[in-house]
Amino acid sequence: MTDDVLVVHGGTPLEGRIRVRGAKNLVSKAMVAALLGDTPSRLFDVPRIRDVEVVRGLLGLHGVKVSDGDEEGELVFDPSNVESASTDQINVHAGSSRIPILFCGPLLHRLGHAFIPDLGGCHIGPRPIDFHLQALREFGATVDKTPEGLHLSAPNGLHGTKFALPYPSVGATEQVLLTAVMAEGVTELRNAAVEPEIIDLICVLQKMGAIIKVHTDRVIEIQGVKKLHGYTHRPIPDRIEAASWAAAALATRGHVEVLGAQQADMMTFLNIFRSVGGEYEVTDLRPPRGGSPGQEGGIRFWHPGGELNAVALETDVHPGFMTDWQQPLVVALTQARGLSIVHETVYEQRLGYTEALNTMGANIQVYRDCLGGTPCRFGRRNFKHSAVIAGPSKLHAADLVIPDLRAGFSHLIAALAAEGTSRVYGVDLINRGYEDFEAKLADLGAHVERP
Repeated sequence: MTDDVLVVHGGTPLEGRIRVRGAKNLVSKAMVAALLGDTPSRLFDVPRIRDVEVVRGLLGLHGVKVSDGDEEGELVFDPSNVESASTDQINVHAGSSRIPILFCGPLLHRLGHAFIPDLGGCHIGPRPIDFHLQALREFGATVDKTPEGLHLSAPNGLHGTKFALPYPSVGATEQVLLTAVMAEGVTELRNAAVEPEIIDLICVLQKMGAIIKVHTDRVIEIQGVKKLHGYTHRPIPDRIEAASWAAAALATRGHVEVLGAQQADMMTFLNIFRSVGGEYEVTDLRPPRGGSPGQEGGIRFWHPGGELNAVALETDVHPGFMTDWQQPLVVALTQARGLSIVHETVYEQRLGYTEALNTMGANIQVYRDCLGGTPCRFGRRNFKHSAVIAGPSKLHAADLVIPDLRAGFSHLIAALAAEGTSRVYGVDLINRGYEDFEAKLADLGAHVERP
């Protein structure tokens, strides 16, 4: 663990400019979609993060040739020789990502069978794959559970179906999309997730030749086709990373411009950010003109001085306040005057990171009650999923151990905002979703170092 630690000298406002690439929650799924094509695909603006490395490795194991393109951040996928991979090879990747479950549909279409290892991912709740398996069975897949993982087959092929999700799960919606596009007949998915990354995945599949209709009231209709071809796509920027840097600017009383950030996909976050007392300015793309270079657009976030305001917020599926936004923002809320209330309705165990903030001087109480008006699945299940943050609190340095990706970045923000020198252990986990975060910290004037 001594190699996986960052020493953070806190108390310095973050100032400067960084850039976000394609959304982590889209890029990895678009990479899986390349399996479905019969010609090569090209994906631009791919971040250098661990999830991308995992999917790239899994694709390679299944015979997809993945190569770097001419442009920085460009990947090219050649799926002309898709093949089976041994369980031992696949298990090398087990526990490092939850992406493998999404290989099921494409592999069933291409090979007639698939093996999925035990799934890893962040420990923020059970996040069961029952929705995925139920959907695959509805399509006609046979699922055999073994000690090493899941063996799937489709002896009679995959067929369209009508399926309603009990909860608008992003992962299960992606599973249905990646499976339905080449299933025989029409698939109707009700109570689907409609996050921007889902819509962008639909754009990818449509470019490949899929026929997908997004209706009102979370209904998606997919008409299966016999073949798909490759795509060329530039993904939407990562709205989670953009919001994380915005929260860091607010918590450290700094000023950060996030190039690539887009207003449309961040409207809910921007409203809360302004309500708390943060300021932002959207800087639109300016094309080259008259020999002068163009300028990439983005959003500038800053702390305007004075006191921040307490707020009440509830996480929810899109278009609600994203669950991945709440952890970084809560660090800033420790500096707001009054009582802020956060009701987490997406993941039942996502407030565990607040214990570390309390050791740094924050005043955060967590409750089993639903402290909000949104209908919640967790209210009577004994999960501590609501938090009350009393502020402002003076944060001081501490030794921190990162439990999961988003909590990890929150701990990092807290260390940057605190007085004194903190040691943050497990920082390599942040590489799962934040590209070159140490270099970006340096660009923003943060005083951090590896021991």
